[in-house]
Amino acid sequence: MLRGLAERITLLDAEGRLLAETPALLRELGEIRAELFRYEVRSTFDSPEVAEHRRIVEQARESWMIDDNDQEPDEEEPWRPRDR
Repeated sequence: MLRGLAERITLLDAEGRLLAETPALLRELGEIRAELFRYEVRSTFDSPEVAEHRRIVEQARESWMIDDNDQEPDEEEPWRPRDR
């Protein structure tokens, strides 16, 4: 959308119609801003399900760590509980 707007502005400027089309460009810019806002909200909001998954992963990270004492880590189970 942003590239399309940029191309349109460039074309209008080359044709000398940039100032005449300002109201239409402002409407289009408003639509683009709204779409960018919706995208930002979607990408930063966790649904309850995603939040629960994130909590489970964080809880697991806090209680497990890589066992650095193994010379050859077990490929299937490289993680060991912290209390070992």
